[in-house]
Amino acid sequence: MSTISSKISKQLAEQIIDGTYPPGTKLEERSLAEKFNVSRTPIREALRELGSRGLVEVMPRRGVVVASIGVKELAKLLEADCELEALCARRAAECMTAMEKKELEFIYEQSAEFARNEDVAGYLNNNRQFHAQILAGAHNEVLASMVADLRERLAPFRQAQAHVNDRLSVSHDEHEPIVKAILGGDCEAAYNAMRSHHARLSNHVLRLIRSRQDEDA
Repeated sequence: MSTISSKISKQLAEQIIDGTYPPGTKLEERSLAEKFNVSRTPIREALRELGSRGLVEVMPRRGVVVASIGVKELAKLLEADCELEALCARRAAECMTAMEKKELEFIYEQSAEFARNEDVAGYLNNNRQFHAQILAGAHNEVLASMVADLRERLAPFRQAQAHVNDRLSVSHDEHEPIVKAILGGDCEAAYNAMRSHHARLSNHVLRLIRSRQDEDA
């Protein structure tokens, strides 16, 4: 998928989740192409991407419409992601080399400045590095593939965290016990800290989706 298509897909996903496009809304290629000032090709690619994530569906005689997000299915995906990332943290505490631990510590220390300056773009990039370092430190390619797939599918819903007050400082504070546990080789503490971190994020996403659905009811 092209960079333009990716940006369009991301923006449309945000608007679907925040209720700008409620379930059942028809998304027409021509009107979207005019809105984003692009040809239909990147729009078509973006809609395919949204379809793969379950955010839109093709309806007979109606074309592409915004799907009704299944809370139960979303909850299962979030739970799986929560458990798998927690397992990666446990494995990282056991398997990370000294150099990998030093890099994790460096990434975490960098994030403090991004959080303090409320640099959202910088923090989010740092956050991706943080979780990628833990995933790599687990030294398990099967786990890495499963987590990467889930994170890709859940990416639009994670963007809903933009509405959390002080989300950068909250995230940074929750990373601290994860880092301490991994650096100290405390497998269970690393598992529990990562699980708690993801549980909070997941619960926020589910509350947001439920509230949107209640508004549309």
